[in-house]
Amino acid sequence: MKLKKFGGTEKKVYDLVKPITDELGYYLWDVSYVKEGAMWYLRIFIDRDEGITIDDCEKVTEPVNAVLDEADPIPQSYLLEVGSAGLERELLKEDHFEVCQGDKVRVRLIRSIDGEKEFCAYLKGADKNELTVADEDGNERTIKLEDIAFVKLWFDFD
Repeated sequence: MKLKKFGGTEKKVYDLVKPITDELGYYLWDVSYVKEGAMWYLRIFIDRDEGITIDDCEKVTEPVNAVLDEADPIPQSYLLEVGSAGLERELLKEDHFEVCQGDKVRVRLIRSIDGEKEFCAYLKGADKNELTVADEDGNERTIKLEDIAFVKLWFDFD
């Protein structure tokens, strides 16, 4: 697993959108600019402690659309989507790991370590090279990021 680094377009959009989401009381989780088929999609993922509703997405879309139209950071046409980062979102950036310390996460490894390829644990910390988690009993374990396929928040629906 490598921590996400923004591409040029994503960084420009992030810098334009962050003041808007901050002012409106939302956490800007991620910006994604991807081509799917013949279309380009600019996706803005937001969050807040109370969760995200469709009204929240609409509230953010209007000012984001206005600032993007004015700054025009993307030369080709694209579809703008503003949405929730989701309950079981993937942790992609260093600040995601900081914000989610103490939360339960699901870790999938690239290859088995000690006969285990996937597990849930509590996030203790992370840096550019390693992830530290603890099990229910508080036993800590450190794993190299290069051995991890993904880390996602875990929500127990039971």
